[in-house]
Amino acid sequence: MRPATIKNQESSGGVIFKRSDNEIEIALVAVKGGTVWCLPKGIVEKGEEPEQTAVREVREETGLTGKAVKKIGDITYWYYIKDDNTKCRKTVHFYLMEYLSGSTADHNWEVDLAEWVPLDKALERVSYRGDREIVEKARDLLLSGGR
Repeated sequence: MRPATIKNQESSGGVIFKRSDNEIEIALVAVKGGTVWCLPKGIVEKGEEPEQTAVREVREETGLTGKAVKKIGDITYWYYIKDDNTKCRKTVHFYLMEYLSGSTADHNWEVDLAEWVPLDKALERVSYRGDREIVEKARDLLLSGGR
Protein backbone atom coordinates (compact mmCIF):
# COMPACT_ATOMS: atom_id res chain seq x y z
CA MET A 1 0.00 0.00 0.00
CA ARG A 2 1.31 3.45 -0.88
CA PRO A 3 2.02 5.96 1.90
CA ALA A 4 -0.78 8.40 2.66
CA THR A 5 -0.76 11.79 0.96
CA ILE A 6 -0.58 14.73 3.34
CA LYS A 7 -2.88 17.70 2.80
CA ASN A 8 -3.41 20.96 4.69
CA GLN A 9 -6.87 22.42 5.12
CA GLU A 10 -7.87 25.81 6.54
CA SER A 11 -11.28 26.51 8.07
CA SER A 12 -12.89 29.24 10.13
CA GLY A 13 -15.74 29.36 12.58
CA GLY A 14 -17.30 31.41 15.27
CA VAL A 15 -18.68 31.60 18.76
CA ILE A 16 -21.72 33.82 18.23
CA PHE A 17 -23.15 35.19 21.48
CA LYS A 18 -26.05 37.19 22.84
CA ARG A 19 -26.77 38.50 26.32
CA SER A 20 -30.19 38.31 27.94
CA ASP A 21 -31.43 38.52 31.55
CA ASN A 22 -27.96 38.25 33.12
CA GLU A 23 -27.18 35.24 30.93
CA ILE A 24 -24.89 34.77 27.95
CA GLU A 25 -25.90 32.27 25.29
CA ILE A 26 -23.94 30.95 22.33
CA ALA A 27 -25.13 29.07 19.27
CA LEU A 28 -24.10 25.43 18.80
CA VAL A 29 -24.87 23.10 15.90
CA ALA A 30 -25.64 19.38 15.93
CA VAL A 31 -24.30 17.08 13.20
CA LYS A 32 -24.09 13.33 12.55
CA GLY A 33 -27.77 12.74 13.18
CA GLY A 34 -27.86 15.16 16.09
CA THR A 35 -25.34 13.12 18.10
CA VAL A 36 -22.37 15.52 17.88
CA TRP A 37 -22.55 19.12 19.09
CA CYS A 38 -19.94 21.59 17.87
CA LEU A 39 -19.21 25.14 16.86
CA PRO A 40 -20.19 26.26 13.34
CA LYS A 41 -17.21 26.24 10.98
CA GLY A 42 -16.24 25.61 7.37
CA ILE A 43 -13.53 25.79 4.74
CA VAL A 44 -11.92 29.12 3.86
CA GLU A 45 -12.71 29.61 0.17
CA LYS A 46 -10.26 31.05 -2.36
CA GLY A 47 -10.05 34.82 -2.03
CA GLU A 48 -11.75 34.83 1.37
CA GLU A 49 -10.18 36.08 4.60
CA PRO A 50 -10.62 33.73 7.61
CA GLU A 51 -12.79 36.32 9.40
CA GLN A 52 -15.14 36.55 6.37
CA THR A 53 -15.38 32.75 6.32
CA ALA A 54 -16.31 32.68 10.00
CA VAL A 55 -19.15 35.18 9.47
CA ARG A 56 -20.40 33.30 6.39
CA GLU A 57 -20.22 29.84 7.97
CA VAL A 58 -21.96 30.96 11.16
CA ARG A 59 -24.75 32.47 9.02
CA GLU A 60 -25.10 29.34 6.87
CA GLU A 61 -24.93 26.77 9.68
CA THR A 62 -26.89 28.62 12.38
CA GLY A 63 -29.14 31.02 10.44
CA LEU A 64 -27.66 33.86 12.53
CA THR A 65 -25.89 36.99 11.36
CA GLY A 66 -23.09 38.21 13.56
CA LYS A 67 -20.25 40.69 13.64
CA ALA A 68 -16.74 39.40 14.39
CA VAL A 69 -15.40 41.33 17.37
CA LYS A 70 -12.21 39.47 18.28
CA LYS A 71 -10.16 36.45 17.23
CA ILE A 72 -10.34 33.76 19.92
CA GLY A 73 -7.63 31.46 18.62
CA ASP A 74 -6.91 28.44 16.44
CA ILE A 75 -7.20 24.71 16.85
CA THR A 76 -5.27 22.20 14.74
CA TYR A 77 -5.97 18.51 14.38
CA TRP A 78 -5.36 15.60 12.01
CA TYR A 79 -7.92 13.36 10.36
CA TYR A 80 -7.74 10.62 7.77
CA ILE A 81 -9.69 10.45 4.50
CA LYS A 82 -9.82 6.69 3.86
CA ASP A 83 -11.10 6.82 0.24
CA ASP A 84 -8.22 9.11 -0.80
CA ASN A 85 -5.59 7.58 1.52
CA THR A 86 -4.92 11.14 2.70
CA LYS A 87 -3.88 12.48 6.08
CA CYS A 88 -5.29 15.95 6.53
CA ARG A 89 -3.91 18.59 8.90
CA LYS A 90 -6.76 20.97 9.58
CA THR A 91 -6.39 24.39 11.20
CA VAL A 92 -9.56 26.17 12.28
CA HIS A 93 -9.55 29.90 13.13
CA PHE A 94 -12.25 30.93 15.61
CA TYR A 95 -13.75 34.38 16.15
CA LEU A 96 -15.96 35.79 18.88
CA MET A 97 -19.06 37.18 17.17
CA GLU A 98 -21.78 39.47 18.45
CA TYR A 99 -25.30 38.42 17.40
CA LEU A 100 -27.04 40.93 15.13
CA SER A 101 -30.08 39.13 13.67
CA GLY A 102 -31.56 35.88 12.42
CA SER A 103 -33.13 32.69 13.71
CA THR A 104 -31.60 29.27 14.39
CA ALA A 105 -34.57 27.79 12.50
CA ASP A 106 -32.93 29.10 9.30
CA HIS A 107 -29.82 26.88 9.48
CA ASN A 108 -28.76 25.11 6.28
CA TRP A 109 -28.82 21.41 5.35
CA GLU A 110 -25.25 20.79 6.56
CA VAL A 111 -26.37 20.68 10.19
CA ASP A 112 -29.19 18.76 11.87
CA LEU A 113 -30.00 21.41 14.45
CA ALA A 114 -28.81 24.84 15.59
CA GLU A 115 -29.76 26.28 18.94
CA TRP A 116 -28.90 28.89 21.53
CA VAL A 117 -27.33 27.33 24.63
CA PRO A 118 -26.39 29.03 27.93
CA LEU A 119 -22.60 29.43 28.04
CA ASP A 120 -21.98 27.02 30.94
CA LYS A 121 -24.27 24.36 29.42
CA ALA A 122 -22.46 24.79 26.08
CA LEU A 123 -19.20 23.78 27.76
CA GLU A 124 -20.84 20.53 28.85
CA ARG A 125 -22.57 19.93 25.51
CA VAL A 126 -19.77 20.36 22.96
CA SER A 127 -18.44 17.01 21.80
CA TYR A 128 -14.87 17.88 20.81
CA ARG A 129 -12.05 18.91 23.13
CA GLY A 130 -10.81 21.60 20.70
CA ASP A 131 -14.25 23.21 20.55
CA ARG A 132 -14.50 23.09 24.35
CA GLU A 133 -11.15 24.92 24.63
CA ILE A 134 -12.44 27.63 22.26
CA VAL A 135 -15.71 27.97 24.21
CA GLU A 136 -13.67 28.29 27.44
CA LYS A 137 -11.55 31.06 25.89
CA ALA A 138 -14.71 32.78 24.61
CA ARG A 139 -16.25 32.56 28.09
CA ASP A 140 -13.14 34.11 29.64
CA LEU A 141 -13.26 36.98 27.10
CA LEU A 142 -16.98 37.57 27.64
CA LEU A 143 -16.83 37.44 31.43
CA SER A 144 -13.73 39.65 31.66
CA GLY A 145 -15.46 42.34 29.61
CA GLY A 146 -13.36 41.53 26.53
CA ARG A 147 -16.64 42.10 24.75
